[in-house]
Amino acid sequence: MKKIVLVLTATFLSFGFSKAQGQNTTPDLTPKDTSYWQSEFSAGLNFNQAGFSNNWKAGGVNSVAFGSIIAGKALYRKDKVSWDNELELLFGIVSNEGEQTRKSNDRIFLDSKLGYQLTEKWSSYFSVNYLTQFAAGYNFNDDGSRTLISKFMAPGFLTSSLGFEYKPNNTFFLRIGPFSPRFTFVNDTEIINNVPSNYGVPAGDMVRVEWLAMQVFAGLDKDLSENLNLKSRYAMYANYQTLSLENIDHRLDVTLTAKITNIINVTFTGIGLYDKDQDPGVQYSQALALGILYKVGNKK
Repeated sequence: MKKIVLVLTATFLSFGFSKAQGQNTTPDLTPKDTSYWQSEFSAGLNFNQAGFSNNWKAGGVNSVAFGSIIAGKALYRKDKVSWDNELELLFGIVSNEGEQTRKSNDRIFLDSKLGYQLTEKWSSYFSVNYLTQFAAGYNFNDDGSRTLISKFMAPGFLTSSLGFEYKPNNTFFLRIGPFSPRFTFVNDTEIINNVPSNYGVPAGDMVRVEWLAMQVFAGLDKDLSENLNLKSRYAMYANYQTLSLENIDHRLDVTLTAKITNIINVTFTGIGLYDKDQDPGVQYSQALALGILYKVGNKK
């Protein structure tokens, strides 16, 4: 599975860096037509640091935090056929004096969708998306020890979907997939000792397959103003065999980016997640960062 991730990542990044070459150096060769492709690539870094003297009476703790993001899109359009590809990689760490280094962000997301336009706003589609993390995740105990609760491909989610997409404009889409098999991976059989639900994978197994299921997937990428962008992604997943309100999975990702200069940005990210196979309650995370973001591409 790691090889698949690396191959797909290399493919997405190559699209992000590509630019049309306008000159044909060999007279008997015809330049490739790349007008059907739109691509976009961005990479960002942020760094936060706080330091205090030993006699600082207001209190505080010395800390260092680092975060990074790599994102890319490659979109193909020709006649009624479309092929959309998206990559998102996030990773961040924070180190407070006297504590072990901890993660502040960690995500690997890949999405690929092949579509065929039926009407002006509706298309049929087949898609595959993949979600996991880079590094191990821990619960940190009061005695200074830590407990492993997640890692790369533990869990990992591979979801395919066949259905219809509504896309009224270039900023919003809604996919409805009545047939959406999902594979949940937990490649460490010891995880169940610390996470009894084992992310829904049966004890002793490393994969759970849900064949009969439905997925609703929506995305928004909109400039609220010249220097403010909102990007959000919502996914709902329902297994027909265990269908009930409490067994439906929901995930919402939101990223708000305010542009200060051409490369300096303030970014707010937030995630809301409900998945009974992970935890009976609602999980959430948020982060606010100032950093640099470099962006290139020919995406309209």
